[in-house]
Amino acid sequence: MANVLVPLADGFEEIEAMAIIDVLSRAGNKVVVAGLFDNEVEGANTGLKILVHDLLKDVDPEDFDLMVLPGGLPGAEHLAKSELVQEYIKRMNEKGKLVGAICAAPWALKEAGVLEGKKHTNYPGFEEKTGKKGYVPDQKVVIDGNVVTSRGPGTAICFALELVKILNGEAMYKQLKEGLLADYC
Repeated sequence: MANVLVPLADGFEEIEAMAIIDVLSRAGNKVVVAGLFDNEVEGANTGLKILVHDLLKDVDPEDFDLMVLPGGLPGAEHLAKSELVQEYIKRMNEKGKLVGAICAAPWALKEAGVLEGKKHTNYPGFEEKTGKKGYVPDQKVVIDGNVVTSRGPGTAICFALELVKILNGEAMYKQLKEGLLADYC
């Protein structure tokens, strides 16, 4: 079992956040969802409001094996521009811990300097924010060392499953992939 931190800011992509939280939890991981600004966080597309138990400022990144950022706008922009998020990404990266982001959220990884020299992917067009160097446009999920990135809502389950494979092993990955009917991953 791994400890996973999922920061949420208003304007998060609902499909991505829920897929990450759900799939990683199904694998037996402890997933902590922390609001960047508030304990009530609103999604980008539906007006769905999520109540979270923790604020990001109140959790210690040292307690986590993975920090994973869902995309969506303006949620990903909030994450990319947050000094606290940048600090947490840098601290986790320096320790060789996993950092992941999907859709527009790899922008936050770029701002923290962790995409330097790394292959990555993101929502098409966001390579202007993440950097064209190392950008891989044709893969659902890109893994380069401790950095894991993915393209968008349609790749969210595949992204979460790859994180499960890294954290929980091949057997759990295969079990969840089969149970979720995610043979397209």
